[in-house]
Amino acid sequence: MTWGLVLALAAGAYAFKVLGLIVIGRRSLPPPLERCLALIPAAVIAAIVAKDTFSVGQHLQIDARLAGVGVAIVAAWRKMPVIVVIVAGAATTALVRQLAG
Repeated sequence: MTWGLVLALAAGAYAFKVLGLIVIGRRSLPPPLERCLALIPAAVIAAIVAKDTFSVGQHLQIDARLAGVGVAIVAAWRKMPVIVVIVAGAATTALVRQLAG
């Protein structure tokens, strides 16, 4: 990937954002659309975590990461602090990898 392509993509992304401001202006979006847009960041993060948990390159792989994500999900569900969720998930992954081999 060249720097020219990176700069062109950055300029394109910025142009789309400016175009959105120009087209929408000061008008507000309908409430159902606002609610849907508010959920997009969580959905994207969940998709990235799922992809990174269950794949290596182009291949499906179930390993210690699944246990770590499972523990992190339970810790988040129990409303533990974020640092506890991260440490519990990482520690579980490391422990399963150590026990496996």
